[in-house]
This record gives sequence, C-alpha cells and structure tokens, in this order.
Amino acid sequence: MNLYAKLQARASQQKPIRVALIGAGKFGSMFLAQAVQTPGMHITGIADLSPERVQTNLNRIGWEPERAKATSVEEAIRTGQTFLCEDAMGLIQAEAVEVVIDATGSPAAGIRHALAAIEHGKHIVMVNVEADTLAGPLLVEKARKAGVVYSLAYGDQPALIAEIVDWARACGLSVVAAGKGTKYLPIYHEVTPDTVWQHYGLTPEAAQAGGMNPQMFNSFLDGTKSAIEMAAVANACDLRPPDDGLGFPACGVDDLPHILRPKSVGGILEHEGMVEVISSLERDSRPVFRDLRWGVYAVFAAPSDYTKRCFAEYGLKTDSSGCYSSMYKPYHLIGLELGISVASAALRGEPTGQATGFRGDVVAVAKRDLKVGEVLDGEGGYTVWGKLVPAQRSLSLGGLPIGLAHRMALRRPVARGQIVTWEDVAIDQQDSAVAFRREMEQVFQTLN
Repeated sequence: MNLYAKLQARASQQKPIRVALIGAGKFGSMFLAQAVQTPGMHITGIADLSPERVQTNLNRIGWEPERAKATSVEEAIRTGQTFLCEDAMGLIQAEAVEVVIDATGSPAAGIRHALAAIEHGKHIVMVNVEADTLAGPLLVEKARKAGVVYSLAYGDQPALIAEIVDWARACGLSVVAAGKGTKYLPIYHEVTPDTVWQHYGLTPEAAQAGGMNPQMFNSFLDGTKSAIEMAAVANACDLRPPDDGLGFPACGVDDLPHILRPKSVGGILEHEGMVEVISSLERDSRPVFRDLRWGVYAVFAAPSDYTKRCFAEYGLKTDSSGCYSSMYKPYHLIGLELGISVASAALRGEPTGQATGFRGDVVAVAKRDLKVGEVLDGEGGYTVWGKLVPAQRSLSLGGLPIGLAHRMALRRPVARGQIVTWEDVAIDQQDSAVAFRREMEQVFQTLN
C-alpha cells in the first residue's frame, strides 16, 4: 500500500517511470486517460499501426494536442511530451524507456514485443492475454533470466483474480475455486460475427455506428475470451482447469460457496483448486439473482472449526457446513487500473500476476463441420471457438492453440465440436509465433 508514495518520490526526484505503450485501442486509451493524472509516470511514447486511430482516441480521452507533439523519444524526455510513432521496435529499444506495455491483442505481436523488451532490459506488462495464454509460461522464464519483470495487466480480470487468490493464501486460507463472471448460454459457442449483435440487444447498424468490432465482441460471447483468461489464471495461480472445459454454471454471489465446492460435499467441482467461470444467466435465459457478470471471485475453505466460527461471527456467506466462503470484487476497471502494474513492476520489481507453470491451454474447437481447404479465422470468428483444457491434455492431443488458429488452412476435415489439432492444418514452420509456441511445448512437455 505504498505505490502512491513511491510514485510521488519519483516525481519529486524528476525521475518518472518512462513508459512505452504499444497499441492505443480501448484498453490503452483508458490507461492513457489516467496516466496523465498519475505523479511519477511519463508516457514517453505510443506506437500504433494506425496514427489516425491514436489521434482519434487521444482526442476522445481529452489529451491536449500539445501533449503529443514530440518528434522523437529524446524530445519527449526533454519536454515531458509524448512521441507518437508506428515503430514499436524502435520505441522498445529506446534507452530511456523503463516499462513496455503490449496492448495490441495480437498473440504474434505480443510475443515479438515481449522478447524485444526482455532483450533490451525493459519490464513488460502484457495486456495482451492472448499472447500470455499462447506463450506466457516461457516468456516469464526468459524475463526472469534477464532480470526483468513480466506481468499480467492489473484492471483485466486475470490479474484481479490472482490478487484475490494471493490474499486468501497469504491469510492461510485454502483456495477452492477462482474465476470471473460472464454472460453465457450453451448456444453462444456457435455464434458468429453475423449473429452476435442480437445477443447484445443491438442492431448491426447501431454497432457499426459505435465502431464496435463484431469479431472481438463475439470472442467475449462464444466463450473464447473466458477460456483465455482462465488459462492465464490457472497458469499464474497454480489452479487446475476442468478436464473438459469450463462449465459456466449459473451462480450469483450468495451461492458461490455452495456451488463452487467439490462434488464430494455437494458442489460442482471435480476437486479443490480449480478455475471456473460463472454465468449471469440461468439456462432458460432468466437473469441470475445478484450476478457477478463484471466481477471476479475466489472461494476458500476454513482450515479449522475456529476459523469457521469466525466466518459466522463476521457475517460471511457460507455453504450449509459453514466451511466454504468466498470473496469477490463486483467490477473491474480495465485500463483505468493498469497503472498499478506499471508502478509495481518499476518500483517494486514485482508483477501483478504471472505464469508459474503451464497448467491450462486454450484449443480451437470447430463451430461447425469444417472442410479441407477452409481457412481458420481465429478468436471470435466463423470457424472456431476456444476451449480451456488442462495443458497436459492439450499436449497429448496435439491441440491447436486458439492463438494460432488464424489464417491456417485445413488439411483434413474437422467435425463440429471436435478439437482442431496441429495435424489438421497446414503450418508455416517459418512463423516466429509458431516456433516460439513449439519451443514452449517442448520445454513444458519435459517438465510436466
């Protein structure tokens, strides 16, 4: 609870944390809106392939035009302004930059940027959870060996879940389950960008007018984004994914200790220590009472009768045995909270969550019968959705990671609901993201 004091000290010393942001979309823009209000933090540069989008977003969040007038990193440091460019690698290599944020959303780009940051001695904050799920465990190892911090992004749900899990364990409580809420029905797995807006109560025209990307929004709806985020949590928190994917049980906050406990005592979990996502909808589409659609949670168990008694004395909601209880956070503020990760990495040398192993993976599953020659279109698209499975199962099946299931042509047919494998697709062996993922699989196949 001393980050603000440390930031103030940096400000008073005129040695702000110099930050490079790569990708100025929604998440990045939310961070930029707060970063200028934070003492001891300087946005030295912003790299994005669309300068027009950057300028539009800066205008939207209220940045004064003079703030982004620097024509180089050196000028930005001298004037306190920000340098806008398209050259992410050049920005990463700038000597003055201390922390690099990847907010691109592209798994391949995220891996490239993380490796470059590590090579040049920069801390990396990975907003790009797609890249973390695809290759985070190996990126963490490379960062550790280089003496820099690789961190999940505070404000995004995986880092907030990791925080609650760490809190519970540091209090001597055993974590039984952890996860987040979302809106889910089984039919959502087959939704495509053409049919997504009806489930959000929007017309395609209204969504287009609002600049909403149907494939991105569909990734939230069809279960892929939930799978990706829970893989990151499993890998960071030493928790296990369900054997055959997330169950998305309908559950409100008052029912967390009752539903998210092991089957052996009346719950739904295969065993203690799992990740799971809860739905804000009953299976008949009725809204769940006191849902957690925007929040995160952890369920924990009392280690003794005395602790159980304390749960009751202080009004915690528990299951009928009084042994299981929960803590939750009803909201997450996405990029508005990202500065916590930046400050923690630079001032404490600590991540706000990072993989400690390869426990969960997200494999591509066919949304419909797919034919030879069809080209996969990735997360939120028309062809596949992402399913969370234990990493060991993914490795034994040869499952194709959802983060690579894009622009790959099928070599053989894949039936609806079937996991796509490496053998099913034509692979570009020269692709750097493919090569890095294959390296990670080899490393952790041995360790597992």
